[in-house]
Amino acid sequence: MINQDSDHYIKSLDEFIFIPGSLEAIAALSRAGFNVTVATNQSGIARGYYDLATLEKMHQKLQRELAGLGAEVTDIIYCPHGPDEQCDCRKPKPGMYRTLAERHHFELAAVPVIGDSLRDLQAAQQVGARPILVRTGKGERTLAKDEGLDGIPVYDDLSAAVNALLAEDK
Repeated sequence: MINQDSDHYIKSLDEFIFIPGSLEAIAALSRAGFNVTVATNQSGIARGYYDLATLEKMHQKLQRELAGLGAEVTDIIYCPHGPDEQCDCRKPKPGMYRTLAERHHFELAAVPVIGDSLRDLQAAQQVGARPILVRTGKGERTLAKDEGLDGIPVYDDLSAAVNALLAEDK
């Protein structure tokens, strides 16, 4: 939902392409005083598709682009494990969300969590956060499955979700 997705994984910096409007949406949240964090499953590391150095370059690119807009992501946390590793951090388990809350001293209750997959939404629900679905990335496939989405707001993309949050915040 921040960058274009691929069923074959984003394996290089060249493949790490931002969805139009996503950087501006994050910048708007950041400038409005929101503590913007990112929690992302990165099983491509466990699968050997890319390494930690490549992932770090992607995160640096995100922060560099946001800095050019006068904004930042406060923290980026990732799960490098594969789906069979039974870790606590891989969404739909809520470990990454709990870690972010502990690191940055905030409560998860009713915190907006914007995601494009059912796993994102399920992890948010487990900690009492407020899940929001976007259609970009895996969002359309998530909607097509129509599992566990009752009462979850759906927006076309990150920009639309952020605009709704900012309108509520006024």
